[in-house]
Amino acid sequence: MAVQIDRAGIAETARLVAPHVRRTPVVAVAGADFGLPVAQLRLKLELLQHSGSFKVRGAFANLLRRPVPPAGVVAASGGNHGAAVAYAAMVLGKPAKIFVPSIAAPMKIARIRSYGADLVVGGDRYADALAASEAWLRDSGAMAVHAYDQPETLLGQGGVGLELEEQDPDVETLLVAVGGGGLIGGIAAWYAGRVKVVAVEPEAAPTLNMALKAGRPVDAPAGGIAADSLAPKQIGSLMFPIAQKHVAESVLVPDDAIRAAQVTLWDKLRLVAEPGGAAAFAALLSGAYRPERNERVAVLVCGGNPTTTDFI
Repeated sequence: MAVQIDRAGIAETARLVAPHVRRTPVVAVAGADFGLPVAQLRLKLELLQHSGSFKVRGAFANLLRRPVPPAGVVAASGGNHGAAVAYAAMVLGKPAKIFVPSIAAPMKIARIRSYGADLVVGGDRYADALAASEAWLRDSGAMAVHAYDQPETLLGQGGVGLELEEQDPDVETLLVAVGGGGLIGGIAAWYAGRVKVVAVEPEAAPTLNMALKAGRPVDAPAGGIAADSLAPKQIGSLMFPIAQKHVAESVLVPDDAIRAAQVTLWDKLRLVAEPGGAAAFAALLSGAYRPERNERVAVLVCGGNPTTTDFI
């Protein structure tokens, strides 16, 4: 029977992975401190999660909900998913082989190695790492853990929405950065239209934005400073119908705005976010998304493994 990506499945998965993931904090800040028209802003700090990003939720969901063969697991990643799968495999005592492209941040590569995974670095983009992992998978007997186009991955990431609703049930709008769409797909499935979910992508990697305009997943550019986390070739096929139904708006932000958001998060809150982790916040600072004065807005700061920290 097909795995259902819905509130019941997300809640069940959240209970399953709870012993292995952090309940990350929500910080309330004054909008005026950032020159924003909203009275208050909530930041959900998934960059404080194990392995440095939300990805660990989906990794544990896969390893706990699916039977892992003796050969272990294999994953392709821009870096964060690989680190998450390597971490989950280490905790659960499973072998892991991780493929990442050459653009992966040194910090992410170091994290993967520190968790004891067998790491292969090659190719220029995530799509190259994915192709290499699929070629290796055919003869390995291992289980593939897809970064975003796997039901268990979406169920795990949907736990971010469940957790945020428990922490602040009055949130009206949530801004979420989009790469392959596993995170926003899971969150949108959880809220199911009860909260305005806004997708944020770099102008250089408008994967979901282009798909929504075309009415189907299509090949998109894969560039920009967040290319190691927000630049797949296509949006995930599993999340796309969820996005069509439950993502209220899609906005794009330039690289300069993402960099400015990184600087601001450090200057104001001493948070070291990677470009992908700061992208959703960049939509507010740049005006790509303009909230109403009394709108109760939350932003997901989803990753803290930057390529550089020259903004500090």
